[in-house]
Amino acid sequence: MLKTFLKPGWVLMLLFVVAFSYLAFSVLAPWQLGKDDDIVERNENITHAYEADPQPIDQVVDADGAISGDEWSRTTLKGHYLPEDEVLLRLRPAGSGPSYQSLVPFRTDAGLTMLVNRGWVSAEEGNAVPDIPPAPSEEITITGMVRSNEAEHKTAPITQEGYQQVYSIHTEQVGSLIGADLGQDYIQLSEDQPGVLNAMPVPQLDRGNHLSYGYQWIAFGIMAPLGLGYFIWSEIRERRRLREEEAAMQALNADAESLADAPASSPSAHGEPGTEAATTAAAEADTASHAAALRNRSRYGDSKPDHYAKLKKRRRERY
Repeated sequence: MLKTFLKPGWVLMLLFVVAFSYLAFSVLAPWQLGKDDDIVERNENITHAYEADPQPIDQVVDADGAISGDEWSRTTLKGHYLPEDEVLLRLRPAGSGPSYQSLVPFRTDAGLTMLVNRGWVSAEEGNAVPDIPPAPSEEITITGMVRSNEAEHKTAPITQEGYQQVYSIHTEQVGSLIGADLGQDYIQLSEDQPGVLNAMPVPQLDRGNHLSYGYQWIAFGIMAPLGLGYFIWSEIRERRRLREEEAAMQALNADAESLADAPASSPSAHGEPGTEAATTAAAEADTASHAAALRNRSRYGDSKPDHYAKLKKRRRERY
């Protein structure tokens, strides 16, 4: 029996189930559950930000402009924009289609320069840059949310239609383009603030389906070995049943042949000794063999050969 499960098909199935369950438990489920944790943390930060009053920028970021508290915290900055150093975030979806987002440095009265996302404007036909109102240059106070710096995009910045354009809000990259020492993170400008375009929307406070997806991967990781165990049990059961049927058929065939070869004990109705008993035994064996063949064909199809065909043919020729 052990040799059956050492065949390549069973070995490959075992390796696949082990690899799948390992990935489900160690990679796929933690990936989805981790995304759910991130969304829950984000939602809590956003909720807390709107419940609390905006804080001055120096209480929200450190001296390098990196977030010292929670992302999405609301903050106020006093100072002025540097509109001549505007950079566009190129063709990122917003609203109902691709858009351009205006990234403009803002220098505070304390000397800290933070990059501000003023919001978005829809791209024109052919993804052309639309008319973008410049940011005001006078002394103002603005309110926004602190956002974590994005990873640098693999596509290099371009200069097109009079604007330097980037593919991600990576403050170090933007700073190198405009020759400014920017804070590590950036500000997302709120609605009704000086210089705002179409304000970037705040994410919906919805957890999504990541938690259920994580539980599903855990369930799949458990079901895979259980399914393999079921297939092994079914194979063992079918082979045991086949052995029992073959043993029963061999016993019937042995009884029929012994009756056929035995000397006559009494004359039959037609004067031929022992013929009727032998014929009856052979017919019973033939019927049982035919029933077993039908069961095999129904279970295994034409791929299961009939091992008793020769025996049945030999008995028919004898009688």
